[in-house]
Amino acid sequence: MTAGLVPAMGAPAWAGEAVLNSGDTAWMIVATALVMVMTPAGLALFYGGMSRYKNLLNTLAMTFVAYCLASVVWVLWGYSLAFGPDKGGVIGGLDFLFFSGITPASLEGSIPTNVFALFQMTFACITVALVLGAVVDRMKFSAWIVFTVLWVTFIYAPIAHWVWGKGWMGAMGALDFAGGTVVHVNAGVAGLVLALVLGKRIGYGKEAMFPSSIALTALGSALLWFGWFGFNAGSALVADGLAGSAFLVTNTSAAAAALAWMFTEWQVNKKPTVLGIASGVVAGLVAITPAAGFVGVGAALAIGLGAGVLGFAAVAKLKHRLGYDDSLDAFGVHGMCGAFGALATGLFADPAVNAAGTGLFFGNPGQLWIQLVSIAATAAFTAAGTWVVVMITKALTRGLRVDEENEVVGLDSAVHGERAFEIQ
Repeated sequence: MTAGLVPAMGAPAWAGEAVLNSGDTAWMIVATALVMVMTPAGLALFYGGMSRYKNLLNTLAMTFVAYCLASVVWVLWGYSLAFGPDKGGVIGGLDFLFFSGITPASLEGSIPTNVFALFQMTFACITVALVLGAVVDRMKFSAWIVFTVLWVTFIYAPIAHWVWGKGWMGAMGALDFAGGTVVHVNAGVAGLVLALVLGKRIGYGKEAMFPSSIALTALGSALLWFGWFGFNAGSALVADGLAGSAFLVTNTSAAAAALAWMFTEWQVNKKPTVLGIASGVVAGLVAITPAAGFVGVGAALAIGLGAGVLGFAAVAKLKHRLGYDDSLDAFGVHGMCGAFGALATGLFADPAVNAAGTGLFFGNPGQLWIQLVSIAATAAFTAAGTWVVVMITKALTRGLRVDEENEVVGLDSAVHGERAFEIQ
């Protein structure tokens, strides 16, 4: 019923009567806190530092409000839709609305159900917040609020159920340990759709749009890296060797990707930027996420190196060649590297690491096809569903985009009446 245990570890982990394990419970409470730090701290700083100085606070505010809204939606109905009793492999039932029936004594495997539900909540929160990176500088705050509620309900919850809630994708055998499709392909494609509907920022491609603080972005990247250990290692749902393996390969991939991005950028643009190193870290974390509980260190190095090069190419070349305005490269880093990581899982999944996963290089070519289907299905559903959500949001809020004057002035002062920096 979760990223690590279905399908990653399979039925044996749930065999027999569930018994509370205090060590597993303590680890999962810590892991949940680590993932929580990723959104209103790590991602807020990572995105905020890349946004322009006049929109830094607006970026922080939209990240914070995404976390708050998704948290409330999750306890009211989101968890039930994602992890309630399966309905045709498509969605969960409504048995757990308002956390109905979940008591301190309820268990999921060896941990309390409320801890499991909160851990999954942090995934929903960061996924919708990742979408924001594609549209900073130009989306109405009110529209973002409505979009967040609708998107978590109608896009995130169903896909989480497909993969982790005993839905059709998990039953098919798709491997997604901690969110390659559920989180990153999902958020990246949604961000691209939203960016295309909103249109380009005023002056995009004609004037320089400097980040407000690369230092904040670097700090945000470090916090994301720190929190990601809970994201990936926590997805084992137990404090065991598999969690330790996921921890190890997560760090390895992030480091390899940071170096790959840095050296690629150094070769192409003649300068190794701090922004590039920080972005490489995130690219490597994204790519290892679906594979974290299935691969060893050698595969993690390969995945990280590939993600660093791919991420740089998507951000520095693909976006400009295709002409879309993805403000902070949500699609380039999360969509592209998430899909790469999901495919790499189909190649490198090693049964010696986790018996629930065997990839092409270990004698199971069918797994690669399953991974391709899972990526395509996620992208198609997210693209179509997000467009519908965007159209509904547009109708409810009488437009998605701020007016031209406020966009030029900046959303910190126009929307919030505040400034991030005092300019002398």
